[in-house]
Amino acid sequence: MRVATLNVQNLRLLHSGSTAYLHGAWDPDDPENEAFDLIDRQLTARLICDVDPDVLVLQEVFDLETLTYFHDTYLVPTGVRPYRHQVCLSGNDGRGMNVALLSRHRIEAIQSHAAVTPYQLDLEPPVGVEPNLPVFRRDCLMATIGKLTVFACHFKSAYPDPEAAWAIRRIEALATRRIIERRFEEPEKELWLIVGDLNEPGLQSAGSERAIHPIEGPFSIDLMQRLPAPERWTFYDRHSGAFHCPDALLASPALAQRWPACIPFIVRKGLGTASIRTGGARYVGVGQNRPHASDHAAVAIDLEGLH
Repeated sequence: MRVATLNVQNLRLLHSGSTAYLHGAWDPDDPENEAFDLIDRQLTARLICDVDPDVLVLQEVFDLETLTYFHDTYLVPTGVRPYRHQVCLSGNDGRGMNVALLSRHRIEAIQSHAAVTPYQLDLEPPVGVEPNLPVFRRDCLMATIGKLTVFACHFKSAYPDPEAAWAIRRIEALATRRIIERRFEEPEKELWLIVGDLNEPGLQSAGSERAIHPIEGPFSIDLMQRLPAPERWTFYDRHSGAFHCPDALLASPALAQRWPACIPFIVRKGLGTASIRTGGARYVGVGQNRPHASDHAAVAIDLEGLH
């Protein structure tokens, strides 16, 4: 089973009269050229086709109608094997950017945690976080696929207030851990993956702890750490010029032990050429910043023998 994650950057189906079309890979708060929208989404589809995951966790998908339209109109024409199982449930992002899932394997169970609060999870929230409001800025979508349980996440970004965002990501991490601990009697012995865009910046202030520390080791094993440090980046911040690795694969100790030699791979061919760090090919049509498949690379790992 190949599992992958990709932030598709504002994938939303729009309508103009009887015409349907997809929003391009750009953020609404940035002025952009809508003429690039079509090629953006063709590049997004090509990237997914090249990665060819069996289970794909997506971030920033507007709704199920958008996901199905993208799958049928853009993805299937690339020749990729179709995804019979498609999930996109409403979360808490005010812009409608939700977590989604495409799977070739039957999804035996799906559970949203968009409505869960710190109080319901018996968590003491950090200062500035209300105990009776939803924990997650989007969702922690739990999916059972064969022997694997996936926790699909998209945590709060560090923008615009890094200190306030740290507190939100911390309670999201604590909540994710508590959900896993309630799901499994002995989490360390089960096969699960936390997958998605955790939005943890690559650079921390001196002496500060990572917001997502509660779900890092020893609770989980960060499979991205199996890559050499210079290769461990999936996002280029063109405003600061910094390279980050917000896209995560955090495995249960049992899963990491069962596949000790499995190393994630990152596909950056859909990134704008401005993000070139040490060279690397790009798809034909990719521009300096746009057109591009997304501002994130795709991350995937092969778990041989898992069904």
